[in-house]
Amino acid sequence: MNNSWTIDRILEVYNKPLMALIFEAAQTHRKHHNPLEVQISTLLSIKTGGCSEDCGYCPQAARYHTDIESNDLMSVSQVKAQALRAKANGSSRLCMGAAWRNIQNNEEFDQVLEMVKTVNGLDMEVCCTLGMMTEEQAQRLADAGLYAYNHNLDTSEEHYKEIISTREYDDRIKTIENASKAGISVCSGGIIGMGESAEDRCKMLLTLANMSPQPKSVPINALVAVEGTPLEDQETISIWEMVRMVATTRIVMPESVVRLSAGRTEMSDEGQALCFMAGASSIFAGDKLLTTPNPDINQDMKLFNTLGITPKAPFVDGDQPITNDNYKKCLSTKGNVKWKRPTHTIERNEKAKEKAKALRN
Repeated sequence: MNNSWTIDRILEVYNKPLMALIFEAAQTHRKHHNPLEVQISTLLSIKTGGCSEDCGYCPQAARYHTDIESNDLMSVSQVKAQALRAKANGSSRLCMGAAWRNIQNNEEFDQVLEMVKTVNGLDMEVCCTLGMMTEEQAQRLADAGLYAYNHNLDTSEEHYKEIISTREYDDRIKTIENASKAGISVCSGGIIGMGESAEDRCKMLLTLANMSPQPKSVPINALVAVEGTPLEDQETISIWEMVRMVATTRIVMPESVVRLSAGRTEMSDEGQALCFMAGASSIFAGDKLLTTPNPDINQDMKLFNTLGITPKAPFVDGDQPITNDNYKKCLSTKGNVKWKRPTHTIERNEKAKEKAKALRN
């Protein structure tokens, strides 16, 4: 594993002739992974909408006017039913997402911990994306049986300031570190197509690649421009940009699982096949990714059959966590952490907020 990448070296990889880049990525992929195996995850929104953040891409932000219907936290029994359905459809991992800025030490978090315990008991890998979290909260999730924690960087630190003004980039890094300290597998990647440069994309990969350990899973998302969000007018990126990003990620982080995530509805079967050839070895299945459309599972299975790909079994890349009762203990005496908020504003985000106010009135 190479943890001494520089931005110049990653840009050199990224800018290779596409055919040469795909070939090198495919060779790298075969050294570290079974090229005919793809890990299937199901992403479930356990609490939708009403988020206080201003992420420019997100329809769940309360400040924007989108068609997303807000829902309260799901029950443990509802989550179990969805997990069983996902498992029957071939998913080895259930990723539960809540539209929270950060985890709070309260009854809702206790309920999520019970969800983690329950899904782990179904012999599925359990992943959560719940916003920022402390070391103690990470340890409680680990004790409940959490296998992985998703916390995307989204983009480079420089471009991040053009997309989000309500949370610090450093706090994203801190949350990832807290997950690692608790022995939780880290899932972290980003979104392309938000107006960033090629250098921004490579800087994001640089940050991820130089983490120790590197993330076990790296989702590469193509922006799904949702009406009402500040990025609603962004053009859809080309499949060639997606393939180039997947291939570069595979070369830079050879042992990580590269996940083909949001934006697959805009990709042809041939485009997705190129991504698999270039090193993608995981997808999200199900008709939705939190709130955005996703290909039907039957469509995915048809493509897998055409390509000779089989779904990956759970816990191939790591042991199944053992749930213990320590997850019930909240030891914090300082209450909930006050995470920092930046002081700058983003004009595009403020305009979308004002537009939403006018529409509601």
